[in-house]
Amino acid sequence: MKTRPTLRTVLNQPSWRLASKDVEAFVTAQGGHLSPVTFDRGNRKIQPYSVAPWAGEKVDRSVPTIVRILRGDFFCMPFGGNDAPYRGEQHPVHGETANAKWRLESLEETNGRTCLNLSLNTRIRRGRVDKRITLIDGHNALYCKHVISGASGLMNIGHHATLKFPDSPGSGVTSTSPFKLGQVFPEPVEDPAQGGYSTLEPGAFFKTLTRVPTITGEQADLSRYPARRGSEDLVQILSDPDVDVAWTAVTFPKQRYVWFALKDPRVLTGTILWISNGGRHYAPWNGRHLNVMGLEEVTSYFHIGLSASARKNPFTAKGYRTAVQLKPDRPLAVNYIMAVASVPAGFDRVKRIGVRPDKVTLTAGSGRRVAVPLA
Repeated sequence: MKTRPTLRTVLNQPSWRLASKDVEAFVTAQGGHLSPVTFDRGNRKIQPYSVAPWAGEKVDRSVPTIVRILRGDFFCMPFGGNDAPYRGEQHPVHGETANAKWRLESLEETNGRTCLNLSLNTRIRRGRVDKRITLIDGHNALYCKHVISGASGLMNIGHHATLKFPDSPGSGVTSTSPFKLGQVFPEPVEDPAQGGYSTLEPGAFFKTLTRVPTITGEQADLSRYPARRGSEDLVQILSDPDVDVAWTAVTFPKQRYVWFALKDPRVLTGTILWISNGGRHYAPWNGRHLNVMGLEEVTSYFHIGLSASARKNPFTAKGYRTAVQLKPDRPLAVNYIMAVASVPAGFDRVKRIGVRPDKVTLTAGSGRRVAVPLA
C-alpha cells in the first residue's frame, strides 16, 4: 500500500516519518538527514544518533546548510569539504545530496515492510540519486540504498553516520572488521588561531585503533570514547577488499546494546572516524559539540573532497580506490545497513560479525554471543 505522508517539523526541520513495529525514523526534506531514529521502540527506545546542539536555534545563513541541519546519517556525493573545484565543478560541503531538497516519491507499506522512496536530480554533476530506506517488522535495522544514475565521471561518495556517546569516559567501545591501513589526517584538523584544537599526530600511520600516535608522543586508544575532551580529530582506515562484508560497531556495555553497520568494501572502501569532542570553539560549534563520533563509510581520500579523491593521492599510490567511476547507462547501487542489538552482561566489544541470509551473529572479545534477525 502506498501513502503520501505529510511533512512534520522535527527539531526545526521539515521531515518525513517512517516506522515499523521496532523502529521509528525521520528523514529531513532538506539534505536527506536520517534522524532522530528510535530502535527497539516497543521496549527500550534506543536513540544512538547525534543531533547538533544548535538544531533548535536560528543559525546564521552563512553557515553551510549541512551544518545547520547536522544530524544522524546522510549520503554524501561528493564526500568532503570540496573547497577546491574539480574540472569546473564547485560542490558544496558533502555535495548536493547532503544539502539540497529531496523529492518524495512514495511511502510503501507491504507485508511487514515499510519503504520511504526519495529522489534528487543533481545539477552540478547532472544525474539522479534515488534514496530508499526500508524497515522490516522484527528487525532493529535501517536498510539504506542509494542508486546513482545518469551521471558520468569520477566521484567520491560516503555515508556520514554520527553517534552520540554517553557523557562518561570510555562509555563506548569501537571496533571494526580487519583493515589494511590506518592513517591520521595528514594535516592538523583544526587551527588554534581559529579556535580549533586537535590531539592526534598528523599523518601518523597505525595498525590498530588502540594505539594511535598523538602530538605529545603518547599513544591514544581510539577504541575507547569519549576521550580527549577539547579535541577534534579525524582518521581513516582502509577496509580489506577480500571480505564479503565489512563492518563497524560500537558497544555500549553499561547500556547493554551494540550499534553496528554493514557494507560492501568494494563499493565503500574505507571508514573515516570523525572524533568530535568540543575541539571547535567557533560558531555554531562553540565548544559544545561533545561526545560525538562519526563512523563514516566512504570511497574517498579523507574528507578533503572530490578534487583530492579523483586525482592521484597517497592512497591510490598504494592501490586503494578513493573514487568510483560513474557511467550514465549503468546505475551504481550503494547499500548500507545500520542496526542495533541488545547484548548480555559481559559483552565487552565486538570481535567478529558473522553474516547469514536471515541473521547476523555478533561475537564479543569475552566470548559472549548474540544473534539478531537481518535481511
